Amino acid sequence: MTKLFKLKSFVNKSGTLIPLEIDNKFPIKVKRVFFIYGKKNYLRADHAHKKCSQYFIPIFGKIKLNYVNKKMKSSKVLDFQKKEGFLLGPKNWCKVRFLTNKAILMVICDRRYEFDDYIEDYGEFLKFIK
Repeated sequence: MTKLFKLKSFVNKSGTLIPLEIDNKFPIKVKRVFFIYGKKNYLRADHAHKKCSQYFIPIFGKIKLNYVNKKMKSSKVLDFQKKEGFLLGPKNWCKVRFLTNKAILMVICDRRYEFDDYIEDYGEFLKFIK
């Protein structure tokens, strides 16, 4: 499962407000939120989850998500100015590359941290999705 979401925003002369309402319409049941700060061209993630879905929202800068699943290889560039979030379901190998300095990425998960949920070897991931 992958899906791009347009975030609501309210703009006036003092700035922009982007609310996230965690209700029954939110794409996942929230269990954990974390932030990743990155430097330009640095790579993060480089793993998959067996069960965890992740909702990526760029807080600042541009971030590129490369992902692979059973059906396809694809990528998505998230730019904080576009006010978009991207939902990536389980069984997707994901790499996060920061395209700008001081980029900040918020990740919202539907599961708490579970060491056994991670697949950190790409060969094991390919076996898992077959």
